[in-house]
Amino acid sequence: MQPTVCDFLVSRLREWGVERLYGYSGDGINGFMSALRRADGHPRLIQPRHEEVAAFMACAHAKFSDQVGVCVATSGPGAVHLLNGLYDARKDHMPTVAIVGQQARMSLGTDYQQELDLMALFKDVASEYVQMVTEPAQARHVIDQAMRIAIARRTVTCVILPNDVQDLPMEDPPREHGAVFSGVGYRFPQLVPEPVDLDTAAEILNQGKKVAILAGAGVKHAVDELLHVADLTGAGIAKAILAKTMVPDDIPGVTGAIGLLGTEASDRMMKECDTLLLVGTRFPYVEFLPEPGQARAVQIDAVPEALGVRYPTEINLHGDAAATLAALAERLKRKRSNKWRKQIQGWIDDWWEKIEARAATEANPINPQAVFQSLSPRLPDNVMLACDVGSATNWYARNLKIRRGMLGSVSGGLASMGNGVPYLIAAKFCHPDRPAIAMVGDGAMQMLGNNALITLAKYWQEWEDPRCIVLVLNNHDLSQVTWEQRVMEGDPKFDTSQELPEFRYDEYAELLGLKGLTMRHPDDIDRVWTEAITAARPVVINAYTDSDIAPLPPHIEFDQAKSYLASMLKGDSSGLHSAKLSAKQVGRSLFKRKK
Repeated sequence: MQPTVCDFLVSRLREWGVERLYGYSGDGINGFMSALRRADGHPRLIQPRHEEVAAFMACAHAKFSDQVGVCVATSGPGAVHLLNGLYDARKDHMPTVAIVGQQARMSLGTDYQQELDLMALFKDVASEYVQMVTEPAQARHVIDQAMRIAIARRTVTCVILPNDVQDLPMEDPPREHGAVFSGVGYRFPQLVPEPVDLDTAAEILNQGKKVAILAGAGVKHAVDELLHVADLTGAGIAKAILAKTMVPDDIPGVTGAIGLLGTEASDRMMKECDTLLLVGTRFPYVEFLPEPGQARAVQIDAVPEALGVRYPTEINLHGDAAATLAALAERLKRKRSNKWRKQIQGWIDDWWEKIEARAATEANPINPQAVFQSLSPRLPDNVMLACDVGSATNWYARNLKIRRGMLGSVSGGLASMGNGVPYLIAAKFCHPDRPAIAMVGDGAMQMLGNNALITLAKYWQEWEDPRCIVLVLNNHDLSQVTWEQRVMEGDPKFDTSQELPEFRYDEYAELLGLKGLTMRHPDDIDRVWTEAITAARPVVINAYTDSDIAPLPPHIEFDQAKSYLASMLKGDSSGLHSAKLSAKQVGRSLFKRKK
């Protein structure tokens, strides 16, 4: 049998090193599914319950494996369902390729059933490259371009396959005018800035007396070089959320997360520094950076359009983070005084004491901070962490003390709910010998997590290490948005939009053949974590937590306090309770500091 277009595409993906792709079938992509069947698992198709989950998993595959993620969907609704997960990949700059079906070429333009203008649909999310294969001889360069561009530019690309092209006999391009021949492969170059720019950057850092570093996801493979530069300059290191697990928290000078869900140590460092080094980050919230003009700034990034857009930098270094930091270190003079670093470390020590005190605040029924505080010392050395978007992100960012060797991620740029369990499953496929934990709010769990648990139940028995935990913060409230309504709008909690129905996540887990555990009282926390981490099968923890524990910002602005008070006066349904808990947290923090 002569290979079809899709047989060729599947084999070409294999040549590009793709071992696994995530997708759901449909008649618009049947030719590709047939080719996957004939490929006998090389590459392997992983079948989630929904195309959105497939796209989230492809993004997470790229995050946890450092390889391109591939997702597959049918035409029409299947293609539409991919979009949210693909935007997650685009916003976090993860190389991801979407392969989607389309109606037959002869019917295009007639509003045929499930016909959508897919070129237009994907033109934003896959703006670097989206192409439809209309001839067999075109398939070769289209898939090669999609893979190479996705990897090289760390972005999303899309290949559209009309269903009548999928099963056509494959043809190589003719050796004639107008034909295109392409090949496989791409390796990132080690790009280093010009020596004169490195000299200028080093001079700025050498002159600085109070140097601060803000690290983003771009430091993933440059941690040793980053720590060396921090040691030479006496700098503290704050982390954007995507770098949470990249720079360990148990190293002196690491102030933790930055921003609304960041630490007071990071906030104070940014307020008092006179020099700022930004590395591999597009952190967007200027109110948490130094005042313009306060600090001389240097930025390092592998992507030129990321340079100089968040802070008025004095010198921009376009280069690979590891190579650039190493070249910069050769030009730096070790700071004679460690007064600034000692001051930073004092803020760090104070913060970890404060976060422990806040976690001890009594709540009804459980303080969610206590759940994360109990987990932190129990984290296995090689654990993988998948955090969903919501109030869980606050406690993930603040309460977990990360050690070297851990992996983790969130939906950073898109900040989409529903990513947690799909991320968890993809991480386990990438590293089946490592334990993994997802931290998910009940809103995200009801939105997509419960669906994804079915996929977890389908595949978990093939993983070498079965340890896989889904923590659900069950507080019957979209609590992150509830707090935003109070603090940003000055509105009381809008119960109609915020309240969530009760769901027994533990019992649902048991129904799926997983292990279900429940935290109902503070006394349950330590026992349940111990049982979950040692379980021989995946565990879903149904943790009943108090939605009125405020995610206190590093600094409270007057307008925020004013809005919060206004929301209480307008008749917030849990206003008195939330106000009392906020006062208790602040009180415990102050008491701990004085001590």
